[in-house]
Amino acid sequence: MINGYKMNLKDTLKRMVGKIKQRKYAANTDKHCYKGLKMKQARVLKDKELDALFRYVATRKYAARDRAILACTYFGGARIGEVAALKIKDVLATDGTIKLEANLTAEQTKGKYGRTIVLSDKLRKELMDYLLTRFSKKELFALAYSDVINKPLFVTQKSDGFNANTLCYTIHMLYKNAGFLDGCSTHSGRRSFLTNLSAKGVALKVMMELASHRQAQTTMRYINVTTDMKRAAVGLL
Repeated sequence: MINGYKMNLKDTLKRMVGKIKQRKYAANTDKHCYKGLKMKQARVLKDKELDALFRYVATRKYAARDRAILACTYFGGARIGEVAALKIKDVLATDGTIKLEANLTAEQTKGKYGRTIVLSDKLRKELMDYLLTRFSKKELFALAYSDVINKPLFVTQKSDGFNANTLCYTIHMLYKNAGFLDGCSTHSGRRSFLTNLSAKGVALKVMMELASHRQAQTTMRYINVTTDMKRAAVGLL
């Protein structure tokens, strides 16, 4: 009994320390989790760096989940709070496939308006790969007719849903352990998303819609002008 008590106390203390670290990180490090706070713009990852990040994630226990979370930001331009607020019903169609769009309510976006996240083929694949780690293909067909469809899309190891703060901390640790801590934050994916669209010549109005921005200057602040983009521009002369 004494040994068992010591083990339970050790586990309890470990969980407490973990929660303290999460709160400390969210409050002092990744201030992108909170509106109205300003800090240095998040680093934009190059394609090779993103591939390296995903390769690291593939070595983790919850690889499919973590890849899908990152994919929502890098391939969908989603805010971290929106990723945490996603429900299974937002991405899973009644036929067991992944939807083409995820329609979020104002409550999920933490703003005055709802918004639509367009799910690209890359993102849809990551989401399906993740869901298949939780459910069989047969179960996916039945989810639409059960209460499970209303459950959080991304869950912790205890099957609890994430909140913005705990998901901030999770992504922070992914960057740190993958060697990309310097300048990276939960906004790195969203900035990379818009920077890549701009590099491919996507119209500003389209990018505003995809990012759910109401002002053009807001979208422009997210775009990182790279050397390759400048070279491509002068190459048009």
